[in-house]
Amino acid sequence: MNNHSFDCVEIDPETPVKNVVIWLHGLGADGHDFEPIVPGLQIPDDFAVRYVFPHAPMRPVTINAGMVMRAWYDIADLDGGADIEGIYDSAELLRTLIQYEMNSGIASERIVLAGFSQGGAIALHTGLRFEKPLAGILALSTYSPTVNRLTQERSDANRTIPIMMAHGQHDPMIPIAAAHSTRKELANLKYTIQWHEYPMQHEVCEEEIRDIGAWLATVME
Repeated sequence: MNNHSFDCVEIDPETPVKNVVIWLHGLGADGHDFEPIVPGLQIPDDFAVRYVFPHAPMRPVTINAGMVMRAWYDIADLDGGADIEGIYDSAELLRTLIQYEMNSGIASERIVLAGFSQGGAIALHTGLRFEKPLAGILALSTYSPTVNRLTQERSDANRTIPIMMAHGQHDPMIPIAAAHSTRKELANLKYTIQWHEYPMQHEVCEEEIRDIGAWLATVME
């Protein structure tokens, strides 16, 4: 795609687009990572969903010995050493994608933000701060490093946004306790979260994909 400052994988419906899901991959992956799960979501054709899977920028990642890879932000260690400035930078990239879809005629209320791991952190961060109402936020195997800033930064437009969080009970990369902590912080701010957990590690499973599809069908028109 040449309409953005970065490339995306896109899957378009056969009929005019009604809904858009912008789905961000995890550390070291790329936009193709979640492309294969779309059929498993079993979203009816009449929802006419466009799936947008952006590729994260290439950057050195401290936790991986400074190797350059696709990442939404740098991570110093597994104890929460996230590059906060990088999160805000990637949030701006996501905002650009949202605005592009809106400029194409899609109402903000028909745009879902989704992400896995780092991508989920960006989806949560951006969606809860976006100034126009969005359809929902899907946060998989993730937590929010910036949740403590939400009181000052959150948008009134998305105070009641549907949120689904899902996590592996045996995740060695982002312990489920980190996700529970984010969930608790969001609940304290009166957000409503649909929570799912599965007997898996830092990954997705078939049951989760079915649950995601069912949730998407409830937040899209």
